[in-house]
Amino acid sequence: MQKLQTNNMTKFMGLIVLTMILLSCQSEKKATVQYQCPMHCEGEKSYSDPGICPVCKMDLVRTDETQLAAEERDVSDVSIFNLSSKWKTQNGNSIELKDLRGNVLVMVMIYTSCKSACPRLVYDIRDIHDKVADPSVKYVFVSIDPETDTPERLKKYARDNQMDGPQWFFLQGSLEDVRVFANVLAVKYKKIDPQVFSHSSIISVFDKNGVLSYQREGLGENTDQTVREIQKLIVRD
Repeated sequence: MQKLQTNNMTKFMGLIVLTMILLSCQSEKKATVQYQCPMHCEGEKSYSDPGICPVCKMDLVRTDETQLAAEERDVSDVSIFNLSSKWKTQNGNSIELKDLRGNVLVMVMIYTSCKSACPRLVYDIRDIHDKVADPSVKYVFVSIDPETDTPERLKKYARDNQMDGPQWFFLQGSLEDVRVFANVLAVKYKKIDPQVFSHSSIISVFDKNGVLSYQREGLGENTDQTVREIQKLIVRD
């Protein structure tokens, strides 16, 4: 009887130890989940809880591959976040479009040496920004002249137009990636001499999952409808 009780006690203690090991492993696994700014505003600094970047105000993203894979499966087939292209920002950071996930995006294609349509597009975007007045919305300018529009040049352009804060992104990509992205936005452009491009004037609005929601073509048009569409997307998700 004493031997049986001893054996039972040994099994019971073994079960307790095993349970503690499993709980410890789960705790360690949970503790490895970290969150970082997708723009790496603070370098490799990470957080143990989700939140927003204190610098650019974008949502922090998980760094573990399992979560990233799950997020990618949730992306719609028509989302621009499926594009694998890589871009340089005006600050010299490398990003993919999926790094902007979780934000309503207002996008336009320009080039910095443009003297006609682009300044008007910039004016319209600034007008939209002022009317929306929501820091979660990101405004993205993609250069159709990436050979000229280096990050340094884009940085100067952003500063000259008072658009160098955390809501503003000026992107330089490869010639091929720019062409593909222009096709996605239905923007047509053509170089007609070394310094001049002919191009469409289209403002595109994407929801937080990168799906095209609204487009407006033309210059000097009233921006109120575009603002209403953006505001719908802000509160929708």
